[in-house]
Amino acid sequence: MRLVHLTASTFFGGPERQMLGLAQAMPKHVQTTFASFSEGGRCAGFLNEIQSRGFPTIPLTADFPHALAAVGELHGVIRDTQCDTLICHGYKAHILGRMAARRAGIPAIAVSRGWTGETRKVKIYEWLDRRHLRFMDHVVCVSEGQAAKVRRWCGVPSSRLSVIRNSARLAAFEKHDPAARSRLLGFLPSDSGVSQVVLAAGRLSPEKGFGVLIEAAATICRENPTAGVVLFGEGFLRAELEARVRTLGLSDRLVMPGFRTDLDSLIGAADVVVLPSFTEGLPNVALEASAAGVPVVATAVGGTPEAIIDSETGYLVPPGQPERIAARVCELLRDPTLRAKFGAAGRERMQSTFTFDAQASAYLKLLQKLTKKSSSPQLTRQGSRGLLHPGQASG
Repeated sequence: MRLVHLTASTFFGGPERQMLGLAQAMPKHVQTTFASFSEGGRCAGFLNEIQSRGFPTIPLTADFPHALAAVGELHGVIRDTQCDTLICHGYKAHILGRMAARRAGIPAIAVSRGWTGETRKVKIYEWLDRRHLRFMDHVVCVSEGQAAKVRRWCGVPSSRLSVIRNSARLAAFEKHDPAARSRLLGFLPSDSGVSQVVLAAGRLSPEKGFGVLIEAAATICRENPTAGVVLFGEGFLRAELEARVRTLGLSDRLVMPGFRTDLDSLIGAADVVVLPSFTEGLPNVALEASAAGVPVVATAVGGTPEAIIDSETGYLVPPGQPERIAARVCELLRDPTLRAKFGAAGRERMQSTFTFDAQASAYLKLLQKLTKKSSSPQLTRQGSRGLLHPGQASG
């Protein structure tokens, strides 16, 4: 079986880690290739990471608004890789990928992780995506919460919709980095007196709710003189969030170090992880914190309640209520025994429920069903034009 993951990646983030984890968990008879739209050359970071893990990659050259050229190029990718099923990630991959797969006579799967409404432009694209999903051969939602939205907003019938949850990357958190705690504390001023760290991470955009976290931080730091907050991530709201931090007088207690590639070890060094989102599919940060044995305070939106069990692996609160976040975080900071209890329960739940082996098994069953239904023509077995194998540069 040959699969191609089609995406438009600008960095190696949560969704990209999910794609890689799935590919690594697949049995040997499944061959996986990754293709990405160029995104102005920014796809190189993702494709280089994938190549370093031993998978072939394809940097695409055609893109919107040249849709016909893009579909033609994708059709060539399907032919050259002898692809059996195209797995599409994101609105661009959904639309162009479906058209190319239809031309080649193979199934196209859309992976629906959620919609952010980040900007006016993104809202338009997401509007198009919601109206396009019903035409895909199958839609995989990463949570029951996202599946409910797809049924309600997109008109996708249950017969062409599955829930296959994101997975916790357990292996990334098996070993404790003894230097991680010092690195995490080192982001804060040396004279801040901080010895307890609340960690948050994500794109600095409205749907992530980090403005709510900053308001909560004022209470957290007032009630806990040794507490500090470290917020990782980048986005167009950075200047606005930093200004609010200064206004609240939190500059020595709340820092924003930007995007980090060593977040796996840093999460495990935190005392509490906070996820203040207004919308989520199934948040990787929540899964990763639990896999690292760290309790989570999160908003009960989207698929988050499927990842965090209230009062068992963390606390769930309503979105947009900084006082509720602050109260739960303060409770955990005061009680190391409770933190340890929630952390252990979270890791146990990730090990039993959110594994890549389970994800791969679910995908295999779906792929077998789809390929049996497909009347795919025999693809021309030509050379792999444009295919980059490990060891070659993706540009």
